Amino acid sequence: MPLSTAWALFQGLLIEALPFLLIGVLISALARWLAPGGSWLRRLPTHPLLGPLSGAALGFALPACECGNVPVARRMLVGGAPLGSALGFLFAAPVLNPIVIASTWAAFPDQPWLLMARPIGAVLVSLALCLLLRLIPEEQLLQSDVLAERRLNQPLSTVNLLQRRTGLVGVPGGSGTAVEPSPTPTPRPPLQEVLQHGGREFLQLALLLVAGCLLAALMQTLLPRQWLLALGSSPTGSVLALMALSLVISVCSSVDAFLALSFAAQVTPGALLAFLLLGPVIDLKLAGLLGLLLKPRGLLLATAGAGLSVLLIGQWINLWLL
Repeated sequence: MPLSTAWALFQGLLIEALPFLLIGVLISALARWLAPGGSWLRRLPTHPLLGPLSGAALGFALPACECGNVPVARRMLVGGAPLGSALGFLFAAPVLNPIVIASTWAAFPDQPWLLMARPIGAVLVSLALCLLLRLIPEEQLLQSDVLAERRLNQPLSTVNLLQRRTGLVGVPGGSGTAVEPSPTPTPRPPLQEVLQHGGREFLQLALLLVAGCLLAALMQTLLPRQWLLALGSSPTGSVLALMALSLVISVCSSVDAFLALSFAAQVTPGALLAFLLLGPVIDLKLAGLLGLLLKPRGLLLATAGAGLSVLLIGQWINLWLL
């Protein structure tokens, strides 16, 4: 029955994603407790290229998929990290973490090009998205609550008191401008407060994840994957079909390589790589979580940019290998 199929798919997606969401919330809470001021985040590079690369590199140390990376990226943003570093982590870390690299190798041990192309492709997509989203002012890109908390942790040389809407009024200088007060260490919050904040954050994200998994399960039931695989007869058509399939299936990046293994022989190499690249950036279950960070305009631009970048990479792979 379609209903029982949708329910089974929903349970599978939710059980697969919830542990990684919990890991991400725990990492975020731990960072808030160990480094409450987030001063190390503000030391990350602000360079248009080095910033996203530094954020992407953090993915090697964090074993969370795209769902778990959302709360960590939010902590980076509100902690005052450069926008490029936070977005670089958000978009690239789901592929660069050790679990995903190991699962890709385990699924495709006889295709070493894929083990190299997937991380490189993820970094390229992340760089493209970071450069694209830099064109939008932060006020139009980030959600209001994220922006307000972020400005509290940015220096006055970057964000003035009016933009912060709170804080100490600086001592007037000769030109009548405010002078940034000397930084003081931020006291470590009580562990109970950090755990309560993490619990509320987990519940908020979990509700959105449930809605996303339900939508993905319904779409998979109404649009079986065989239909999309049948469309992939040409180099371009196969890439587009597998991109659409990655959006619908919404499987976590930690196990998507094993799913891709089941139909790898039916699609072109570029389409296979496109499936493994696009899902960790945007899919149906992830859209609601990203909506907590990005306003609709930013989310739509990121989706379009990711789709175009993955399409070009998939096309290039097909030209190279076919």
